[in-house]
Amino acid sequence: MMSHYLLALASLCVLFSIGYSQENVAAGVRATQSTTFIHFADANNAIDGNNDSEFRHSSCSSTMKQRNPWWRVDLKEHYRVLVVRITNRNRKAKRLDGAEIRVGDSLENDGNRNALCARIDSIPRGGTKSFFCETQNGVHGRFVNIFLRSRRGILTLCEVEVFGIHDPH
Repeated sequence: MMSHYLLALASLCVLFSIGYSQENVAAGVRATQSTTFIHFADANNAIDGNNDSEFRHSSCSSTMKQRNPWWRVDLKEHYRVLVVRITNRNRKAKRLDGAEIRVGDSLENDGNRNALCARIDSIPRGGTKSFFCETQNGVHGRFVNIFLRSRRGILTLCEVEVFGIHDPH
């Protein structure tokens, strides 16, 4: 546990030293998802700036139960994404276990074939966890997807924040 803490602390120091944005670049843009469970589970709820983890409070997104559910935010511009921070709902936390965070410019297969940023091992009930893109320089792209590969499930996100460096090409 201590080694994970030290690694996260060292990663944060590196990120600040290279000047990554401390602003959530997913704020104020639009999101979409493969399906919508009910009217108050819209994809945009996951980027509304409210990390309330109680699903009934209408601040979480949710797909219906389906094979390979996905959620995507369009950042509108190209970024070098370094960190994605996700808040899980306060119940049924294991639904996010094994999900992939993918970043890129392609919408082929709904963007789920873009480069892998990180895999979600687990996020505690109602908890928020930061995922650092696995490559030292981040992953480049306009779209950030969260994707449950090769399984039938429900994808619920209470908040998604994206941090990186604006990278126009």
